[in-house]
Amino acid sequence: NLRPAMAATAAPPPPEPPVSPGRRRLSLPAVEPLLFLATVSLGLQGPLATQYLWDRLGAEHGYSDRNSTDSSSGCGDGNATADPLRQEVEALVSHWNLYINLGGFFVSLFSVTLFGAWSDSVGRRPALILPTAGMALQTAIYLLVMYLELHVAFFLLGRILSGLTGDYNLILAGCFSYVADTSERRARTFRVAILEACLGTAGMVASIGGGQWRKAQGYINPFWLAFAASLAATLYAAFFLRESVKQKKAAKLFTLSHYKAVFRLYTAPEQPSSRWKLALYSLAFFLIVTVHFGAKDIYVLYELGFPLCWASDLIGYGSAASYLAYLSSLAGLRLLQLCLEDTWVAEIGLISNIAGLVVMSLATTTPLMFTGYGILFLSMAATPVIRSKLSKLVSESEQGALFASIACVEGLCSLVSTGVFNSLYPATLHFMRGFPFLFGAIILLIPAAILGWIQIWDSKHDYNHFQEASLSPTKD
Repeated sequence: NLRPAMAATAAPPPPEPPVSPGRRRLSLPAVEPLLFLATVSLGLQGPLATQYLWDRLGAEHGYSDRNSTDSSSGCGDGNATADPLRQEVEALVSHWNLYINLGGFFVSLFSVTLFGAWSDSVGRRPALILPTAGMALQTAIYLLVMYLELHVAFFLLGRILSGLTGDYNLILAGCFSYVADTSERRARTFRVAILEACLGTAGMVASIGGGQWRKAQGYINPFWLAFAASLAATLYAAFFLRESVKQKKAAKLFTLSHYKAVFRLYTAPEQPSSRWKLALYSLAFFLIVTVHFGAKDIYVLYELGFPLCWASDLIGYGSAASYLAYLSSLAGLRLLQLCLEDTWVAEIGLISNIAGLVVMSLATTTPLMFTGYGILFLSMAATPVIRSKLSKLVSESEQGALFASIACVEGLCSLVSTGVFNSLYPATLHFMRGFPFLFGAIILLIPAAILGWIQIWDSKHDYNHFQEASLSPTKD
C-alpha cells in the first residue's frame, strides 16, 4: 500500500485548481441581491408605466371613463364593448408601448453583446454597474415626466438611454456570467436555479406591492421605490460585489472582436454535432422567450380592457401570479428530475405554457383568467433546462461568449416580441382580443418539436455507440 508512504513524503497540498483560467471559487459575495433589486425595479416600472399611459392618453383624448379601472364595477357594462373611444385609447397605449420598447430593445440588442464579451477581459463588475445605473437614469426620467407632465415621448428617451448601457438583459448576462465564474460545473445548475428564483420572487413582490401602492397613492411613490432599488443595485455592484474575473486585462470596448467571439461560437469547425445542437437549442430558446416576453407585454392591456376591466390591485395580483411561475416551475423541475430526463421535464413545461395561454385567450371572467395563470405553473421549466444544455455544449473557455450570445438572443427576443405582439393585439381586437395568446401557444409547438427531436437523436446516437462498444470485443 503506497498511500501512507506517499502521504508521509508528500509536499504540502497544492492550492485548489481553478475552475478555468481567470475564475474564482465561491468565496465572493453573492450576486443574487443585485439581481433581486434590479428585478424589483423592473417589476414596478412595467405595469405602472402602462397604466400611466392608459390614464394620461385617455385624459388627452377625452375618454371620460379612464378611471373606471379603480372602481368596483370597472368597465364591465354592456356599452364598454362597443365603445370606439375606449378601443382607440387601448390601441394608442399598445402603440406607444411598441415605440418605447422597440427603441430600447433595438439599442440593447447591440450593447448587450458588446459589453458581455468585453466583460470577459475587463471583468464582470463594469458590465453590472453600467446597466443598473442606466435603469436608475430611466426611472428618473419617468419621474420627471410624471412630475412635470411632459410628453409621453420622453418615456422613449429614457428607454433608449437605458438600452445604451445594456438594459436589464445585460444585468441577466452579467449575473449568469458571475455565477459561471464562481461556481463549479456540477453545482452551476443549482446556482442558475437560485438566480431564476430571484427573478420570480422579486417580480412577485414588486407586482403585488406596486398594484396596491398605485391604488392607494398613485404613480409617483412606487416609481420612487423603483428608482431607489435600481440605485441600490448600482451601489451594490460598485462597492460590495468583488470582481469574479481574476486575471483581468485591458481591452478595447468599441471593436468588432467582441462580436466575432460570439460568431465563432456557432461557426467553429470542431465538434460539428455540438454546433448544430447549439444553434437548434438557441432557436428553441429564442421562440420560448419571445412568447414569454410577448405575452407579458399585453397582459396589462388585456386585463384593463373589456370584459375583464381589472383595477390596479387585480393587475398587481395577476402580474404576481405570472412571476410565481418562476418559483413553481423550479420546484416542479427539481421534483420531475428525480424520474425524468431534463428534456422531458422541459416538454412538460411547454405543455403547461401552451395550455395556460389557450385558456387565457378565451378568458372573459376574472376566475378564468386566474385559471390560466394557474395552469402556467410549470411554464418556466424549459428555459433553465436549455441554459444548462447550452452550457454543456461549450468548453469552459467559451462560457463568456456563450452568455453574451444568450444575452444577444434575449435582446432579439425582446425586439421581436414587442414588435409582433404589440402590433398583433390592436390589429385583432375586432374579432378576438385573446388571439395573441393563442398565437403564442401555436408558436411554442416548434421548440417542443426541436427539444424532442434532439433528445430522440441523442438517445439513438448513444444506443449506436453502445452497440459498437459491445460488438468490438467479438470482432477482435
